Amino acid sequence: MIRPLLPALAGLFLLVCPAGADNAKHPIPEIKVALERMYNFDFTSAHRTLDAYMAAHPDEPLGPGFKASAYLFYEMNRMKILEAEFLVNDSRIRSNKRIDPDPKIREQFYRFVDQAEALAHKRLKTSPNDSSALFALCMVEGLRTDYLAFIEKERMKSLSNAKQSQAHAVELRKRVPDFYDALLTSGISEYMIGSLPFFVKWFIRFPETEGSKEKAVHNLETVSRKGFYMGPFARILLAIIHLREKRPRDSVHVLEILTKEYPANPLLKREYERLRAKYPEPSIRPAGEEE
Repeated sequence: MIRPLLPALAGLFLLVCPAGADNAKHPIPEIKVALERMYNFDFTSAHRTLDAYMAAHPDEPLGPGFKASAYLFYEMNRMKILEAEFLVNDSRIRSNKRIDPDPKIREQFYRFVDQAEALAHKRLKTSPNDSSALFALCMVEGLRTDYLAFIEKERMKSLSNAKQSQAHAVELRKRVPDFYDALLTSGISEYMIGSLPFFVKWFIRFPETEGSKEKAVHNLETVSRKGFYMGPFARILLAIIHLREKRPRDSVHVLEILTKEYPANPLLKREYERLRAKYPEPSIRPAGEEE
């Protein structure tokens, strides 16, 4: 879903601490199963799978982190925020029209976000390079960003969380270079800053972010190919970005892949069929001839 989207001395200490080896094994099978069910809009089964995993691994921060993700994904779908047509239309995203969130979903969402954050900080005290804990911190700030920006419409307030999520992503990539899921946050940050008016960019600074839309797409494509968990979400974002950047046939191609991966997802199927009808495959042209 789309989103509009630390401490240096402590980081130096942790980097030289030999006790901080990353012993986590990714991807975690149970979480992969839960995500497959979530993207097929089978939220009940997704929560059941995550509940079983959390019961067996009560100290693992990614369990509650993905629980919160499932609640957010459900709520964004219920409120039709996930529809690509809605996300592509900037004026509707900026609309002040109030859509009230479900208070019960909100309570559960923040409960699991806070739980994931607490477990991550606890683990990092003894294992400062633990990839699950580092990724959990990156993820929970991203989840807070999305909830504030899209559900509660607190867009300016969400920028602080977005910046913090990017800082965690940068730190994760420094300590665990092959954890490509962190590039999702970096890709979102690049695109978000790159979409701002030139004069506004001077007032908004994110860690290691140039505001390059090309780099944003590259990062998201890397996550799509190599991410442990966030590949499907990266593909959804790519489909939306291609639409925004007037590359509809690229969006159709990505959506075609997603509909094959998640055939039970009615939203992906509907958006794919709508765009495929609007932008059919072009006739074959001679080599070198532009469309």
